Amino acid sequence: MGQKANPNAIRLGITKPWNATWYPSDNKDWAKFLGEDKKIRNYFKPLERKYFIGRIVINRIAKNNKISVDIYTARPGIILGKDGSNIKEINIAIKKVLKDKNKNIELNVKEIPRADLSAQLVANEIAIALENRVPFRIIQKKMIARVMKAGALGVKTKVSGRLNGVEMARSEGYSRGVVPLQTFRNDIDFSIAEAKTTYGVIGVKVWISKSEILGNKPVTMIEEERKPYKKRYNNNRPNNGRSNNNNRSNNNNRSNNNNRPNNGGKTNSGDGAK
Repeated sequence: MGQKANPNAIRLGITKPWNATWYPSDNKDWAKFLGEDKKIRNYFKPLERKYFIGRIVINRIAKNNKISVDIYTARPGIILGKDGSNIKEINIAIKKVLKDKNKNIELNVKEIPRADLSAQLVANEIAIALENRVPFRIIQKKMIARVMKAGALGVKTKVSGRLNGVEMARSEGYSRGVVPLQTFRNDIDFSIAEAKTTYGVIGVKVWISKSEILGNKPVTMIEEERKPYKKRYNNNRPNNGRSNNNNRSNNNNRSNNNNRPNNGGKTNSGDGAK
């Protein structure tokens, strides 16, 4: 049986930070804080496509019981709104979800510098294209090319469900580059999304290998991969006494057929003397 671990969870504390950084002063608050985090994430889940949200990080400050929510998005202007009006409405909506109007909530909008390297954004874009009846092979290859162009070491995509509306569900995916899932020092971003089509739900998975982290320093490629590949045939290699095909003489003192003798004046026609 397959025993695959989540690439994000298995790298926590090694190459990936936690998405929630807080510790309760009283152990009785564990369930309460965890429930509040779950409600906040459930609120932003339907808004991921609208506001191009790639990641949500929740922090808590114990002194003033403040919740700080960092929203990583590819388009900060959309979520902020005109003069910050939209972000204020989101703040009020979160207080209603938590059922506490006096809750001290701080929303921080941060920009994702390279959106094509965010697995969540790539998965959402594939899901949107599938809902718009774009062929699954075309959209996967298109997104893979964009991710590799953005500077990734490798990318892998997979869609599962009733592809093209067929009765039998199946899985099909594509990959390019290197995606070493078992190498913990490799920074791999993984995310899933769902495309709700007329013939069922299609699941989307995306793995993106960004870089390798060696000694707390990210590098795009290891030294062995930076070395150019050796050519199979080198133009400067010795000829070992052999001459090239271009220098070979094909004549070898041979005469053309036009200069050959006519065999004693005999003709090749079939009308000769019997």
